[in-house]
Amino acid sequence: MGFAVTRTSRSLVAPSSPTTPAGETLPLSSLDRVPGLRHLVLSLHVFDGAAADRKGSPARVVREALGNALVDYYPFAGRFVETEGGEVRVACTGEGAWFVEATAACGLEEVRHLDHPMAIPKEELLPEPAPDVSPLDMPLMMQVTEFSCGGFVVGLISVHTIADGLGAGQFINAVADYARGLPKPRVSPVWARDLVPDPPRMPAPPPKLELLDLRGHTVDFSPDYIANTKADFFASTGQRCSAFDVCVAKTWQSRTRALLLSGAGSFTADSPVHVCFFANTRHLMLAGAGAGFYGNCFYPVTVTCGSGEVAAGEVVDVVRAVRDAKARLAGDVARWAVGGFAQDPYELRFTYDSLFVSDWTRLGFLEADYGWGAPTHVVPFSYHPFMAVAVIGAPPAPKVGPRVMTMCVEEAHLPEFRDQMNAFASAAGK
Repeated sequence: MGFAVTRTSRSLVAPSSPTTPAGETLPLSSLDRVPGLRHLVLSLHVFDGAAADRKGSPARVVREALGNALVDYYPFAGRFVETEGGEVRVACTGEGAWFVEATAACGLEEVRHLDHPMAIPKEELLPEPAPDVSPLDMPLMMQVTEFSCGGFVVGLISVHTIADGLGAGQFINAVADYARGLPKPRVSPVWARDLVPDPPRMPAPPPKLELLDLRGHTVDFSPDYIANTKADFFASTGQRCSAFDVCVAKTWQSRTRALLLSGAGSFTADSPVHVCFFANTRHLMLAGAGAGFYGNCFYPVTVTCGSGEVAAGEVVDVVRAVRDAKARLAGDVARWAVGGFAQDPYELRFTYDSLFVSDWTRLGFLEADYGWGAPTHVVPFSYHPFMAVAVIGAPPAPKVGPRVMTMCVEEAHLPEFRDQMNAFASAAGK
């Protein structure tokens, strides 16, 4: 059964009042300009509207709030341009963000609040690109789809070049602040891209992008099992770990076991495997000026071990490897900032032996309230055909615990990977 979505309005939303510096072209930081970040980030944010008795059209409220937020965050209303030397910058044109209004001929209950698998294709709930503008030149596009139950879905498309996950979450919360009637955002934005270190870099060819035929799998991990694993780690090491550490460790271990047991070509117990995640470094790079900064400010933390070591060990052993890599963060950032690495750590390896993990639980999206309550569900789409990815998020409320959404194994390795992940999830209830 299909559920019709009808787009009723498409327009640019400009800042609601003149911005400063109108017409200026802003340079980006060394991290903003990392070539791999010039891509679109897609997500859906589901609001059931039950937490408030607010009247009016959510689409109209969000549209007006967006115009107000673009005064503070004026680069989002501009366009990406390239200099003659090929450097990407933001032209503060004030043209605005692309905004689409839509309606759905059903209630959110009928589509299970967009739980997996989704009953409505994501393409229906994300904004169609603006005419005559490349999506990669427009920092932000938004669609608000109103459902017959009074709930709504905000579909977001942004370009990673202008903001990392924390920065995008900060901006969306500014829109939400205005939507609730606040006179200004609770967090004042800071551009300050010049504060990000810009160490010398050796010229390097573009990364080799080999297209992978990946399959998806989604698992909800029980809070009880996460708590038990954290307790085991503390008993073993005397140190604490996070739910993130456990999710990374078990997903990496499950994938590695699947590759070994399913026979991934020349993959053996001696083959190295890698997991990479991205750590917020505002406290390390911005010299105390991190509050309000919304640009890219992260460091890729990579863990490398033998595949046999990852596959055969206990989960707490893999957690220890993840924690050890995180402990090196401050030293690695300081070394990178002065050009101390022969190979740039931001030049990533997009090969099948590498798993990339993204955490969407602490970016602020789950707290954004436009006046109808916080979202009951946030659905990220952080997948690319050249990289094996796992995204840590949350299932729709009232379910609790982390949800791990993966696109990280090929068809031949999916059954074993699914069994490994499901065994971890089902063990939680015992």
